[in-house]
Amino acid sequence: MSTPFSRELVDECISQLRIDEVGNATIREIVALVNAVEEKSSDKFIRMEMGVPGLPPAKVGVEAEIEALKSGVASKYPMIDGIKPLKEEASRFVKLFMNVDVKPQGCIPSVGSMQGTYSAFMVASHVDPKKDTLLFIDPGFPVQKQQMFVMGCRYETFDVFSYRGEGLRTKLESILSKGNINSIVYSNPNNPSWICFTEAELQIIGELATKYDVIVMEDLAYFAMDFRQNLYTPGEPPYQPTVAHYTDNYVLFISSSKIFSYAGQRIGIMVISDALYNRDYENLKPRFHSNSFGNTITQRVLYAISSGTSHSAQYALAAMFKAANEGKFNFVDDVKEYGEKARIMKDLFLKNGFHIVYEKDGDQLVADGFYFTVGYPGMTGEELLHNLLYYGVSAISLKNTGSEKEGLRACVSHVSRDQFDDLEKRLVQFHNDFPLN
Repeated sequence: MSTPFSRELVDECISQLRIDEVGNATIREIVALVNAVEEKSSDKFIRMEMGVPGLPPAKVGVEAEIEALKSGVASKYPMIDGIKPLKEEASRFVKLFMNVDVKPQGCIPSVGSMQGTYSAFMVASHVDPKKDTLLFIDPGFPVQKQQMFVMGCRYETFDVFSYRGEGLRTKLESILSKGNINSIVYSNPNNPSWICFTEAELQIIGELATKYDVIVMEDLAYFAMDFRQNLYTPGEPPYQPTVAHYTDNYVLFISSSKIFSYAGQRIGIMVISDALYNRDYENLKPRFHSNSFGNTITQRVLYAISSGTSHSAQYALAAMFKAANEGKFNFVDDVKEYGEKARIMKDLFLKNGFHIVYEKDGDQLVADGFYFTVGYPGMTGEELLHNLLYYGVSAISLKNTGSEKEGLRACVSHVSRDQFDDLEKRLVQFHNDFPLN
């Protein structure tokens, strides 16, 4: 059958890149594959494989970084734990938008949240010799597991799809009671499913973290992007939901990449609770020559990895936090375009035989946002991805995210509105070529 992109060309590029099975390919391998196909074709893909910003960077950050560079900060090493203005504004941001009190000391910049999670995973994996395993509540960001592979650290996972509400307590208790878990990791809103934990579920996680003395690591890459409610009014509810209201054993990761469209400068904030930052773990001493959790992350791990975060980018993030804190920069309004595009794109898929895999958040429909998930009857996620490539549509398999469901993760950010007609035509042809009984 004839498809928008030559099957021979797509298969040739897969072979040249030595991708054994497209359905198991990493995000970056899919990126390389689509790039290779596009270079040999006159047409363009509908690219939904990589979660990268599709909006201009926040102007307030760009201007602040330029001024910082002009002032000469590029010639100076920043303090490893961050410049004072950033730490103070980050502490204010967490209070005003999450209603959580954390001292500036525990607000530590990292080279994107990726460096923050790497550092926290490493330290948490050594706090207790009996607790040698980290628990991912999946589906989740695939590269975090790659970080665990690189470090040689152990982890377990489970797909939360069947364990919402009180079912989450039962599932977590069955795992934590074994006594080998040091940390729980999840994203909220979730990458890839875009589900959001309810307050009751966050309370369950927090209570069990305290009961079993494990650290909760909450990835807030899509901070305040649950567009079903307005989470932007500094100092007034509703606030970004967080486990920090229910336990002192937490590390939060707030990225500038999506909410401020500042991905290229690789800057994020790791927020460690006051109690955890100052807590001593004797088992850290032999490994890191430091027993304080916070000090080990900053003065041992971050120092060894990068000796600090880009000096000028810290001034950019400080300025963005400050503008948001003062109500001068509504970053939520700036990113609502993602939700609008998701609503339109989901409708195109649904009209052509696809279904939303992670459809419900408790008794509510999942919000429209940065990601959504799709499946097609009779196809595994791997088969669906492979077939869609011939139609010029790229995504990643849910299997790569720890999901037990068949389907794909679709990111809306790099699909422009002027591609919607092409997307519809390709999906219509796909549906005709793979008719449903």
